[in-house]
Amino acid sequence: MSLFDWFANRRKSEPNNHQRSEREIADGLWSKCEACGVLAYTKDLRSNQMVCLECDHHIRVYSEERIHQLIDANTWMPIDEEVRPTDPLKFRDRKSYSDRLREYQDKTKLTDAVQTGIGKLDGLPIGLGVMDFSFMGGSMGSVVGEKLTRIIEQATLRRLPVIIVCASGGARMQEGMLSLMQMAKISGALERHREEGQLYIPILTHPTMGGVTASFAMLGDIIIAEPKATIGFAGRRVIEQTLREKLPDDFQTSEYLLQHGFIDAIVPRTQLKKTLAQLIRLHQPLPVTPSVIPEAMTLTEVRG
Repeated sequence: MSLFDWFANRRKSEPNNHQRSEREIADGLWSKCEACGVLAYTKDLRSNQMVCLECDHHIRVYSEERIHQLIDANTWMPIDEEVRPTDPLKFRDRKSYSDRLREYQDKTKLTDAVQTGIGKLDGLPIGLGVMDFSFMGGSMGSVVGEKLTRIIEQATLRRLPVIIVCASGGARMQEGMLSLMQMAKISGALERHREEGQLYIPILTHPTMGGVTASFAMLGDIIIAEPKATIGFAGRRVIEQTLREKLPDDFQTSEYLLQHGFIDAIVPRTQLKKTLAQLIRLHQPLPVTPSVIPEAMTLTEVRG
């Protein structure tokens, strides 16, 4: 046997480096940035709020992670977890809407595309709604509208600020008009919240589209967006085909909307909790202290 044959046989008998590395790396230990392609240790990414350490790309996160990022430990109190969707229109395309709901509920362990509750953000009590894109693209159906309306009403009664993290493809077509009416219902609850002098801040994440953008996403006292999030109503291709012209490359991005006055600020995820805490503190009503007039002073002296 030649020396070449000996090395060739040895290489065949040994597992290749790729197979060995796949066995050694546990699932979920590493994450790949979809923007720059760099591999990062998932634990390091989580400590950086799932923002790429190399290019600052904001990796999509879902409702559980959002709640963990914004709400202080051991202060989250979910509400209306029992509210579940139904199939009032008996909608069916390739499969029934009821079957699709069950599939997504099994996959995500959520009842629908939003989680709501009361919690503390940097020690400040708030009402929070977090939409979840992993459940049917975060589409807004009757349950999403009902749960968001209820958390707004709860916050109004308790005189708390409301924060809603938006992530949605728009209204849920399987519920037809029942989905579209949620736009007005949530907007009405927000107007009552505003009349009571309470703060509302929507956070627009990638993507925020359709009926969500056309209603509560744009009704905030202060509207915040994450960097490079896609925000709009109709899709880019639909608009281009309608107008018969090419749109700017950055059209429907957070940066474009900020430049044209549709949003108030772009806040990186790593600064979001701190920024929200500052805004809430700035907008808290000042304590009313009655002015004290010494008993010996006459009315003329007070006026003078």
